[in-house]
Amino acid sequence: MGILYEDAVLIKEAEKPGDHTVITVNCPDKTGLGCDLCRIILLFGLSITRGDVQTDGKWCYLVFWVVGKPTARWNLLKKRLLEVCPICSPAVSGIYYYRPELQQPKPPDVFLLKFWCYYDREGLLHDVTKVLCELELTIKRVKVSTAPDERVMDLLFVTDTRELLHTKKRQEETIGHLKAVLGDAMISCEIELSGPEVTACSQESSFLPSAIKEDMFSLELPSEHRNGSFAPNTVSVVVDNSLSPSHTLVQIYCQDHKGLIYDIMRTLKDYNIQISYGRFFANPKGNCEVDLFIMQVDGKKIIDPNKQNALCSRLRMELIRPLRVDMVSRGPDTELLVANPVELSGRGRPLVFHDITLALKIMNTRIFSVEIGRHRIYDREWEVYRILLDEGDGFPLPRKEIKECVRKKLMGWE
Repeated sequence: MGILYEDAVLIKEAEKPGDHTVITVNCPDKTGLGCDLCRIILLFGLSITRGDVQTDGKWCYLVFWVVGKPTARWNLLKKRLLEVCPICSPAVSGIYYYRPELQQPKPPDVFLLKFWCYYDREGLLHDVTKVLCELELTIKRVKVSTAPDERVMDLLFVTDTRELLHTKKRQEETIGHLKAVLGDAMISCEIELSGPEVTACSQESSFLPSAIKEDMFSLELPSEHRNGSFAPNTVSVVVDNSLSPSHTLVQIYCQDHKGLIYDIMRTLKDYNIQISYGRFFANPKGNCEVDLFIMQVDGKKIIDPNKQNALCSRLRMELIRPLRVDMVSRGPDTELLVANPVELSGRGRPLVFHDITLALKIMNTRIFSVEIGRHRIYDREWEVYRILLDEGDGFPLPRKEIKECVRKKLMGWE
């Protein structure tokens, strides 16, 4: 079976505002492909409201109905989706075939972006983050410091999706975009390739107190989440082996949130589980219904009750708490903590830092310093954002409301 490479991903744009854009992917299959595609769709700020997935284990066909900003860069989205589809090799008549031996991803180079500003202001870091997202520069780690004279120094370790940041043209483009946003406030800006010792240093994470680990990273639902919007009964995960001789049916019903399909797909990818057929739909009331016919890597359905319970528990946890948010005291100061699980492939969740800084900008809350690092806790790797807030004359809102506003922004519940 073959297909023209440029037709592996087709995007039919919405004809008018409010309509859905339809993304169709028709390519060779691989375990975790759905996760990779959903992650890119989330990265482009789009929400999946409906989807159909089917595969015979060799070739797959996926359709996503998405909504988002009318300014979405559809041509660039298509290019990025094509890049995660299994590579096909040219054959006769312009038809391409899957060649798994060509799938050898290379770790991206890490660059240090360093700039000084004369003064800090509300939303400065979000404006920088937004520019970098638009330029397809991924922030791996941030160090933000405010000097006593209110000058700000930002150190951002970034990777370039386009793999061009080593060129003078790409660096000038990046600095030009930052200058346009920061204006006369920017004193200087430099970009350089990080050496191994600098990169290693940037990946070191500060110590997390054990009390924070217990509260934020527990695999059990805290009592505060057993009532209200996070009540476990809002998430139903049911396994059924009676409807198919070769597949296990997983049925999910839950409240919709930003990146929900990605959260389901990354969980199944981490378990090395393949979806043979799937259908999901988000209704106008804000709930999502998902039906997935799955099988293990050995091609068999999930019979073992312990494996069934483990999968259901993990899915429930990932859907109830896909991100962890808390406000804690750090000496005399206040720190906002946000954490999200990292895929086994090493990829973190898209747009987390973008949404955190946007929420703080909306609330007129200034950032004093930021640390982004990774921690291995309870046999899982987490990406942790530690944001020390500038209290100044006090917060514009109570701490509890700041925490709730950040959480709602991350979940897409504005």
